[in-house]
Amino acid sequence: MRDRINVEINMTHQIITDLERRYTAKKYDPSKRIPQQSLDIIYKAMHLSASSINSQPWKFIVIESDEAKQRFHDTFEHKYQFNQPHAKSASHIILFAHNPNYGREDYAKVVDKGIADGRTPPENREQAFASFMFAELNTDKHGNTASWTKSQTYLALGNTLHILARLGIDSTTMEGVDSEMISKAFTKELDGYQCNVALAMGYHHAEEDYNAKLPKSRLPIDDVLQVL
Repeated sequence: MRDRINVEINMTHQIITDLERRYTAKKYDPSKRIPQQSLDIIYKAMHLSASSINSQPWKFIVIESDEAKQRFHDTFEHKYQFNQPHAKSASHIILFAHNPNYGREDYAKVVDKGIADGRTPPENREQAFASFMFAELNTDKHGNTASWTKSQTYLALGNTLHILARLGIDSTTMEGVDSEMISKAFTKELDGYQCNVALAMGYHHAEEDYNAKLPKSRLPIDDVLQVL
C-alpha cells in the first residue's frame, strides 16, 4: 500500500504529466516545424544517451530536407506503406542505425576520447580495454555484433522519446521500415551501419490524428512493478 500511495503522489510531478500526455502520433501537420532551439536540445540529449560499456555503436541520421524526405519516402515502395505518410508530413525523421560489426578499433575511439576528456589517465589506456570483453561476449564467430549494438540504439530511442515528451513534441516510433531499402537509399550516410528503426517527430494533425483523442491505457502498475 505504501508503494501505491507514493506512485499516486508522484503523479503530480511534471515528468509524469509529460509522459501521460505522450502518445504515438498517427497523422502529422506538415505545416508545423520543430524550432531549431528544440532540435538542438534533442540532438544533444541523443548524444548523451547511455550505452553498454559506453560503446556508442550508433549513428543518428536526421532527415530534414525535402530531398532526404523523398528518399526516405521511396523506401516504402515494397512494404510498411502505413508509415509512408510520415516521411513527408512529419517535421523530421531520425534513422537510428547501429554498427553490426563493432570491433576493438571502434572501442579504441571511445577509450581515446575518454583519455582526451580526462576520464581515463593515458597510462591506463590498455586497462580501459578490459570492458571490451563484454562486446566480445556478444560477438558471433563471424564478427557480427548486430543483436547487441541494435539493442543500444533502443536505449537512445527511449531517451529521445522522453525528451520529446518533455518538449511537447509528438513522435512515432517506426519499426515498420524496410532496412534493405534504407541501406540502398542512404548508403553513403550509413557507411555500413544498419537501420531497423526510425523515429518521426513533429506536431500532430489536430483534426485527423485519431490517436490524440484516445485515453492512455497501461496494464495495472502492480502487475508490472515489484518493490522488494
